[in-house]
Amino acid sequence: MQTSLPLTIDRAAGLPLHLQLAEQFRAAVLDGRLQAGHRLPSTRDLARELGVSRSVTQAGYDQLHAEGWIEGRTGAGTFVTDVVPLQPAVRRRTQHLPDADAKLLTLRPGIPYIAPTPDPGWRRAWREVSTQSPPGGYDDAAGLPALRAALADHVARVRGIACGPENVLVTNGTVHGLRLLLTVTRQPGDRIAIEDPGYLNAVVAARDHRLEIVDVPVDEDGLQVGALTDAAAVYVTPSHQYPLGGRLPVARRNELVRWARRTGSLLIEDDYDSEFRYDVAPLPALAQLDLELVVHLGTLSKTLSPALRLGWLVASEAMVDRLATFRADSGDWPGWPMQAAMLAMLRDGYLDQAVRRGRRLYADRRTHTCAVLSPYGQVVGQDAGLHITLLLPDDADDQRIAAAAREAGVVVAPLSEYRRTVPGPPGLVIGYATPSTSDLHRALTILTEILSRR
Repeated sequence: MQTSLPLTIDRAAGLPLHLQLAEQFRAAVLDGRLQAGHRLPSTRDLARELGVSRSVTQAGYDQLHAEGWIEGRTGAGTFVTDVVPLQPAVRRRTQHLPDADAKLLTLRPGIPYIAPTPDPGWRRAWREVSTQSPPGGYDDAAGLPALRAALADHVARVRGIACGPENVLVTNGTVHGLRLLLTVTRQPGDRIAIEDPGYLNAVVAARDHRLEIVDVPVDEDGLQVGALTDAAAVYVTPSHQYPLGGRLPVARRNELVRWARRTGSLLIEDDYDSEFRYDVAPLPALAQLDLELVVHLGTLSKTLSPALRLGWLVASEAMVDRLATFRADSGDWPGWPMQAAMLAMLRDGYLDQAVRRGRRLYADRRTHTCAVLSPYGQVVGQDAGLHITLLLPDDADDQRIAAAAREAGVVVAPLSEYRRTVPGPPGLVIGYATPSTSDLHRALTILTEILSRR
């Protein structure tokens, strides 16, 4: 039976109309007015009922579908998914206890939104794994052959890297791939160039391997190749510099590869969130220019979940063989169930669907986040990824602002956390993917109140 939605429109409110619909829908599900299996009106009927354009109701449904609240059934319509409403928390604390245990709203970068209930594609993949018998012995140290073939097709299609299964090694994620690479190819005392500001875990990995870190400045286009000096390896995020968001243009990419050919340096490409581009299609991966010099690191942590601990490394066949030989001795590679599930997700198009849903969801959140924060500084890195960076006036103390935000219930990363020796303005690195849309709005309201008092 079709359910009438308890929705209203307030054109004077600051929230876009389609987000008003989505927010009211969530509330109706969580308080039990809408329940799993309820059939929803069509976008056309709902638009007529509310007196809005169909594009508004379609955008609202797209938002809810991306978050996992509704699902379409071919030939039947749109239905509420099996989302179990959260019961109000049992409050056992007395009034005199502090609010230190209250839920924090996180705007930390790099973590995708996880819907409250798994969608059908996710469930299908794991059902398939559950019907299979595990391998009779230890599996291939480079990864399941069928998964390596599927990943080769995937990176060729979406990242422009011409490769085969022999060029792919399945990893436990980007950092795992990086550490494996450093273990096998580098010696203590080797020099590695890393962007500054840059990814903290890459710096930690280099230090753990007792490498000498060369800090390389970045600008609005990413790594400043002209500032490179002698180094055995270069760690770079060319598709969306972390955390400032620059995208290495073609001319500078070519310059970097020419420099590596001249010096014999290994280029390590961290392609951590290239799937999410909001203006034009992503540039092809750096690795497509020269797979003999570039090792490409990919991950599922931004598309599905960091908790999966699954990714891939693409390199020359000789490099993959070398890494796999080391892993065969160390026993350090992903387990069969996770690899089998990933294979099913790739084969059935689930990963592509998740990326498309994510783009729709994050594009709206990015637009809202930029609009809210732009009065307080310069927003950079907004064309791609799951975060933006707000550059603050030189006299701002981003550590103090982040501490004040946390005290008010919002976790945000100060840009100074990512700097080492290269000077630059203070700022905040703000992830807009992780919270629900309503929590994102709440968190930004709190943050802007703190910024206005700076």
